[in-house]
Amino acid sequence: MSKTKGHKGSYLFLSVAQRLSKLYLEKLLPLEEMYQFGRFHSPPLTDADFDNRPMVLLMGQYSTGKTTFISHLIEQTFPCMRIGPEPTTDAFIVLMHGEVENVMPGNVAVVDRRFPFRNLTRFGNAFLNRFNLVQIPNEFLDSISIIDTPGILAGEKQRLSRGYDFSAVLEWFAQRVDLIILLFDAHKLDISDELSQAIKSIKNNEDKMRVVLNKSDQVGTQQLMRVYGALMWSLGKIINTPEVMRVYIGSFWSEPYVNDENSKLFEAEALDLYKDIQQLPHYSTVRKMNDLIKRARLARVHGYIIATLKKELPLFGKENKKRELITNLQEIFLKVQRDYHISSGDFPNVQKMQEILVSQDFTKFQNLKPKLFDTLEDMLSKDITRLMYLMREEEAATVAAIAATEAAASIVQRS
Repeated sequence: MSKTKGHKGSYLFLSVAQRLSKLYLEKLLPLEEMYQFGRFHSPPLTDADFDNRPMVLLMGQYSTGKTTFISHLIEQTFPCMRIGPEPTTDAFIVLMHGEVENVMPGNVAVVDRRFPFRNLTRFGNAFLNRFNLVQIPNEFLDSISIIDTPGILAGEKQRLSRGYDFSAVLEWFAQRVDLIILLFDAHKLDISDELSQAIKSIKNNEDKMRVVLNKSDQVGTQQLMRVYGALMWSLGKIINTPEVMRVYIGSFWSEPYVNDENSKLFEAEALDLYKDIQQLPHYSTVRKMNDLIKRARLARVHGYIIATLKKELPLFGKENKKRELITNLQEIFLKVQRDYHISSGDFPNVQKMQEILVSQDFTKFQNLKPKLFDTLEDMLSKDITRLMYLMREEEAATVAAIAATEAAASIVQRS
């Protein structure tokens, strides 16, 4: 099936993305640095985080067809590509466009400022030795980058043998990508403990998630209905959202269907998925804006929490009070919620926050700096709104320019 390439959208909204970066540096980063946001949640963003192409993250248990899916999507093979029924992909492989074919090891890729991977250094050498950045001259990758992940295994021993926090790495990528595709094999629907943990680690990114029931041509219609129902039931136990997740049914590779009685359904589903992916360059800046707003709201709450903890700290008996504050952190959350009229949905996970606070020096926390919070409110209420208008204007201008260029080319061809 042919897949239309969306490379014309790769430069769309570029100036808006640059303005987002400027807003972050001037109005959000100072608050993050004041209240040590990076230690608790996510390291500071870089220019590459705003300028990079849209990214798609592929997840799934081993032998669900992730690597084959990528090869089918970009219509070629690529370096570091390994396919087999056993767990073959044991590394995170980022596929990006390049003028010439090039493979960059993890330790090299994370120090290259052209790419948004500098903050991956915090996961250590055990991870970086399992991370590669592959550049190839490919038209599809000219607008969208793809991240292939290791096949998710079953069993505690296999999980520990990775040598790095697999779920934390997935969470890092999930916060930065534009689309997350979760692949399942129609013959292998069991959700292992590690897969369950991996899905939970990307919580709060459900709007980016799409589910693919792959290799569906290898079962009949009646069995496919049962498999689909079982998959939805299993996902419902892990992803607690009121919305039903979108599941694409098909067989995403270049070979003929084994069982073609549902071929029209598979082709329609594949077309829907390709359209979903093709729209990413168009909505990339909207996604970056949305992620920046979510980050700003979390940073605001975090700042209020840290300032409140600092305020509660006495002159004497600091260690005892620190333990008490950590134990009663939920009460601190409620106090911040009441005092600053903040929604409960903006607060971080209590248990995770407690675990990090144990190793922190409360005496180095900063008191409330109202000016920083006022500046952040100004960004959310005024600057982002202005950017939304600018984005629509640039979109209309870009679309008109592309149409004019295509019309002129058509006239030249006719003449």
